[in-house]
Amino acid sequence: MRLIHFLDGVTRLFGALAALLILPLTFALVYEVFSRYVLNQPTLWAYEISYMVMGALFMLGMANALRLKQHVSVDIVTLHLSIAAVAYLRTVFYLALIPLMFWLTWELAHYTYEAFVRHERSGRSAWNPVMWPVYTSWFIGFLLLALQLISELLKNLLIITTGKEH
Repeated sequence: MRLIHFLDGVTRLFGALAALLILPLTFALVYEVFSRYVLNQPTLWAYEISYMVMGALFMLGMANALRLKQHVSVDIVTLHLSIAAVAYLRTVFYLALIPLMFWLTWELAHYTYEAFVRHERSGRSAWNPVMWPVYTSWFIGFLLLALQLISELLKNLLIITTGKEH
């Protein structure tokens, strides 16, 4: 199904971009340790960069984790069920979860916009960066998760209707 391939492709792309965020995160942490312990001059920005980049990494990667079935799950019941029965259970779960994800995404869009308009700052360090870029990554992450939930729902509907996994 084209929609599934498209949604999975978008998720895969953002998952790869999220993985690349490991590089600036590692650089910031290594630089902070070097600056603090070798130069005896801690940075003003490393702490804030590290939690912002780590947050963006997790938010942008959570949809890809769902696509790869890497989220934590309790399989005690589902291991004893048929593929079709598991697909029915997941369909019910996804139908309940998708509206919640779109609601959260909508609220994060407003939250991000308000932070941008008000020039909201972190207030956690002397650097005090603006927060809207962080909130934007949260918004994009939840939007991607909502779209990936639709892809997973469609995959389960295919299992129910055809008996075959996508």
